[in-house]
Amino acid sequence: MSRYARTHETLRTAALEMFAAQGYDATTTAAVAERAGVSEMTLFRHFATKEALLLEDAFDPAVAAAVRARPPQEHPMRAAAEGIRTVWRQLPEDQVESVRERIRIIAGAKGLHGAIERNSRATVDALVGALCERGTARTEARVVASALVAGLSVALLDWAGGGTAEAVAPGAAGLRDVLDRVLDTLGGGR
Repeated sequence: MSRYARTHETLRTAALEMFAAQGYDATTTAAVAERAGVSEMTLFRHFATKEALLLEDAFDPAVAAAVRARPPQEHPMRAAAEGIRTVWRQLPEDQVESVRERIRIIAGAKGLHGAIERNSRATVDALVGALCERGTARTEARVVASALVAGLSVALLDWAGGGTAEAVAPGAAGLRDVLDRVLDTLGGGR
């Protein structure tokens, strides 16, 4: 792992620990940088904003690529659902609890509501772009992408907060189960 990658991960870990302990809104970027042992300027070289410490990930480009790789004759909803499923299933087991904690923090942070909306819009846009490249009409692509992002948001918030009425297995198995249920519902099953 490069020095840049180590610093990036150290910053994200320090931020996650501090956000979990004292809340997102009460944690400053200066405090995160200090905990990580770097300057605040270094933090901003890695993450453009405080929100990016929680919201920045490689999900959108990975999902768009997975959707583009689906069979061309596949229905747009199925292609998008299966593309999302493919990417989420690649999440390493040792990162599942970190994702859960990030979602819990995001859900409870009043200061993130606008950023969450922008992040969701970016995910919808990435899905729309991939679906349109496959030949899906723009309006249909927006409907598919919006429905999937809304469904995923509900499922992930329930999983992270323990808000599901059904029993959910811990770790990656629980995450896969929740995602499979919402993607099967929206994508018409496998």
